Amino acid sequence: MTTTVFQPLAARMRPLRLEEYVGQQHILAPGKPLREAIDAGHLHSMILWGPPGVGKTTLARLMAGASDARFIAISAVLSGVKEIRAAIDEAQLHKKMGEKTVLFVDEVHRFNKSQQDAFLPYVEDGTVIFIGATTENPSFELNNALLSRARVYVLRSLEESELLALLKTAMTDSKRGLGALELMAEDSALSQIARSADGDARRALNILEIAADLADGNHISDTVITESLLGNARRFDKKGEYFYDQISALHKSVRGSDPDGALYWLARMIDGGCDPLYVARRVVRMASEDIGNADPRALPLCLNAWDVQERLGSPEGELAIAQAVAYLAVAPKSNAVYTAWNAIRKRVQETGSLEVPLHLRNAPTKLMKEQGYGAEYHYAHDFPDAYVPGESYLPEALAGERFYAPVPRGLEIRIGDKLTLLRQKDNASQWQRMPPKRSRS
Repeated sequence: MTTTVFQPLAARMRPLRLEEYVGQQHILAPGKPLREAIDAGHLHSMILWGPPGVGKTTLARLMAGASDARFIAISAVLSGVKEIRAAIDEAQLHKKMGEKTVLFVDEVHRFNKSQQDAFLPYVEDGTVIFIGATTENPSFELNNALLSRARVYVLRSLEESELLALLKTAMTDSKRGLGALELMAEDSALSQIARSADGDARRALNILEIAADLADGNHISDTVITESLLGNARRFDKKGEYFYDQISALHKSVRGSDPDGALYWLARMIDGGCDPLYVARRVVRMASEDIGNADPRALPLCLNAWDVQERLGSPEGELAIAQAVAYLAVAPKSNAVYTAWNAIRKRVQETGSLEVPLHLRNAPTKLMKEQGYGAEYHYAHDFPDAYVPGESYLPEALAGERFYAPVPRGLEIRIGDKLTLLRQKDNASQWQRMPPKRSRS
């Protein structure tokens, strides 16, 4: 008895020739280096870096076929040393027969350092043409030794027009697609699928296949499309490349005083499934790092938004976070405290455990007082404006160093004016004319 193995539409519609491949014209158009290498049959080791569903596996398979090379595929998710060894043994056997082998490793970033290193000698001696596929930034996830032997090609999300063309082909292809079903769908319906697929060809074809199953007769209606799209979230990839790219875009939009950009990236993260509490924590960071004392109200506002999210959840909490994000974006900006804090931490590491000056030490016992603890300390409230001109509160080795420099924006304008006035008093001070000292702690 013959058993027919079912293949999803996305698998059936894989291109069989390079001419059928959709997208990536920035590297595959005539005249581009990769296309020239493929056409000439001079394939080289490479890393294909891009989001899911853009055709990394398919492209690797097509390149191997165009170069008359055998194609061996393993997945770093499912494979270990045994599978690597078996693939290399097979490649070595075919090398002796004068045949080239493309070794394709999907999700290569999931291999550890030693597993990645295992490929190096066989890449160098020509046993395999190594093609790794990854959704993560190779700079962070792959060994330098492997990167130095493979060229990195960035694959982009497919454009809506490219996905629309792919969907129309799938609708009419009677051998591999849905053509035999004689389905009908308006261009607007297919465009809705293309938009919802978010640059992912596999996702687009999966949605179309669901819509075909739910179709009323041979018509894919708007209602069917809506049902097919239930639960179809935009790309986010928690803790992956897109995750950090989007939080970076949110932070930089706030820093750049663009409330529209900031709210857009906030919405993208929430829409993609990011935990709002994570965003709330990062927003608190932005308040201190980029607004600081230019508008001290920003920090408690962000903490309040965090609290609303914890107390009420969604959607009330998300709106509170959005309010905080918009406020941060339009608030005056200062990184003076952030800069001063980093500079001081660096100075602490450089100078080690400097002694607390005697006049700043606590003196609760007679012995401590006899040792000079607290001596020469001046009680600030005994002086005009509660300020002791010329007093130093740093270790002696750092006396006179300045770390905090308020910016001329927001409240820090007034803070800067006050510090300027106090430093003028320092310059004019004469210690011998000061009031009597007190030993208060």
